[in-house]
Amino acid sequence: MRALNIITLLLIIVGGLNWLLVGIADFDLVAAIFGGQDTALATIVYVLVGLSALWQLVPFSRSMSVGETAAQSNIGHR
Repeated sequence: MRALNIITLLLIIVGGLNWLLVGIADFDLVAAIFGGQDTALATIVYVLVGLSALWQLVPFSRSMSVGETAAQSNIGHR
């Protein structure tokens, strides 16, 4: 489960950076790497980023029910 959370988090970061580039430079990095927005590989990446965001709702909702995220609770406990 931890590996899946790390993978999905990395995919969300990739998606966020891609949207940053689209916003400031009108440049879609995923499309540039995989040959255009309409290619099968780019579509797969877009879908995986979206599914990763949905998956990350689970730990996010758990952290909201506890009241703080695990990262916040570990500050100063080293």
